[in-house]
Formats: sequence, structure tokens, C-alpha cells
Amino acid sequence: MTEYKFTPLNELGDFVSRNDEEMTARAESFFDDIKRRHTIRDFTDQPVPREVIERCIEAAGRAPSGANHQPWFFGLVGDPAVKRDIRLAAEEEERAFYAGRAGEEWLEALDPLGTGPEKPFLETAPWLIAVFAQRRGGVEAGMEKKNYYLHESVGIACGFLIAALHHAGLATLTHTPNPMSFLSKALDRPATEKPYLLIVTGRPQPDAAVPHHSMIKKPLGDIMKVY
Repeated sequence: MTEYKFTPLNELGDFVSRNDEEMTARAESFFDDIKRRHTIRDFTDQPVPREVIERCIEAAGRAPSGANHQPWFFGLVGDPAVKRDIRLAAEEEERAFYAGRAGEEWLEALDPLGTGPEKPFLETAPWLIAVFAQRRGGVEAGMEKKNYYLHESVGIACGFLIAALHHAGLATLTHTPNPMSFLSKALDRPATEKPYLLIVTGRPQPDAAVPHHSMIKKPLGDIMKVY
């Protein structure tokens, strides 16, 4: 018979009980902060301390996951040569994408954002974070068990990471060239990992601009219903 071990939450000291007024204030404060997060494409090359990014990745690693297998790997790229290789490979895929592989409807959806196949930010920004989804793993490094709820788990971790980077005072861009197999090659990752997302982060250029289209956010009434 399996022996299940638990520690009472109040012994961990990780939950702080708050009254309604405190919860409301904290919810408003977080919303006020996160609504100022914008995707940008114009980064400076000003260095950002590696420990800042590492702590944000540690925060992402606290995300919930299927069976607590934590099926993610973060490749932190700061080497200019590796960033150059990633840019060249990404732009090769992007040229095919914009030349027609994406399909007319997809390209029409992207048109208001003013994007194209050129990705200079992949070299300019001080850090790239390549996120991989691990098909096999487990609660400890080196395990070879099947991972469950893979995309849901890694997606939640990426949300944590983007919020943490913003909270730290950095701008971000989520880049998803399709396919992304070149990331596995560039970072020498195993076949059991699937490239999931490339996050670009650093400080924005003084003249960095935000497309009006990306500032259109659905109101609460369109994304929620009380039952």
C-alpha cells in the first residue's frame, strides 16, 4: 500500500490569509502592473544580469504540472554566436512562412502587427530563452517516465516566466517560428524534447513602438461568465 506523505499548509508557512480588502487591493495592484506588459520587437543590447533571468526561470519552475513532473527545460542563450545561429535558422523558416506556407488567412491575421521574416531582435536582445517541452522525465532529473498534460504544464510555466520577467522590469517577445527543430540542434537538446517557445527579453529601445492592434483587449464580459 502506498504511503502518502503530506505537510499541512500552515506548517509550510507559504499561504498568507488576507481579508477581502487586502485581496482586492492586491488583485488591483497586479492587474495594474500586468496590463502594462507589451510585446515589443525593438530591444537594446544593454546587458541584463544573468541572475535576474535565472531567478525568473526559477519562478517559472514553480508552476503546477501534470503529476508534478515539471516537463520543461529552459535554454538560456546569451552567447552572440549562438544567437546568430538561431537568428539565421529562424529567418530561413520565416521566409518560407511568409512566402506562402502560412496560408492567406494566417498572414491576414498577422498583417496588423507589421511582422515579417527579418528578426534582428534575436541578436540584439541580451537574452533568448528557448523553452522545451519534455515528453519523458519525472519529478527528479534523469527519470524516464511518461510526462502528462505536457502542453498545459509548459504553457502555464511560460505564463509564469513572462509575468516574472515583466515584474523584474524587462520587456519580452514570444517568438514561435514554425517548425522550430533548429532550436534542438542549436542547443543540442535530445529528441525527447520538443521546442515549445522562444522568449526574447531585455530592455526596450527608447523608440520601441507597440502595434495598436495588439492593444485591443477583450473586456471582462467577453472572456468570462458567472454561472
